[in-house]
Formats: sequence, structure tokens, C-alpha cells
Amino acid sequence: MQANGFFNEVGQVIGDLIRTVVEFLLAIFTNFFGALEEFVDGLSRSLGINASFFSILVLVVGLWLLWRGIRALLRGSLLGAIVRIVLALIILSWLMM
Repeated sequence: MQANGFFNEVGQVIGDLIRTVVEFLLAIFTNFFGALEEFVDGLSRSLGINASFFSILVLVVGLWLLWRGIRALLRGSLLGAIVRIVLALIILSWLMM
């Protein structure tokens, strides 16, 4: 009977440890995804766009094109820079309408 009591206690300690780790990770990821959701909500509200995946994807593509245009301008490629910047501005202005 003593052996069953010992293994019972060890099992409870390991179970409590696993439960603590799982609750800790759940709290971290819940707070992380909550913060991410609040960030996207604030960003979309300030820009006047929907908080959908498509809108955020179009925003990222527009900002990427703008960044590529600025890099092309700094490299000295004037025609490539103008094309990319104009295309980025068209996408971003379309998104914010």
C-alpha cells in the first residue's frame, strides 16, 4: 500500500506541473493574440480600412512596393523607382478610399 501512495503523489506532482506549464503558455499566447488583435484593430481604424485579412495583405503589399521604390531611388534607378512608387501610391490610396 505504501508503494501506491508514493506513485500516487508522484503522479499528482507531475500532473500539477504539466497543468501549471499549460496554463502559463495559454496565458502568454492569449495575451499575445489579444495584443495582436488590438494592434490590427487600431491600425485599421486609424487608416480607415477594414480589419480583414485581405485589407491588411493589400496594405503590406502597398508598403512593400513603396519601400522597394524608395530603395530603387536610392540606388539610382529613377524609372524603376517612379513606377514602383506610383503603383504603391495607387494601391494605398485605393485601399484607404
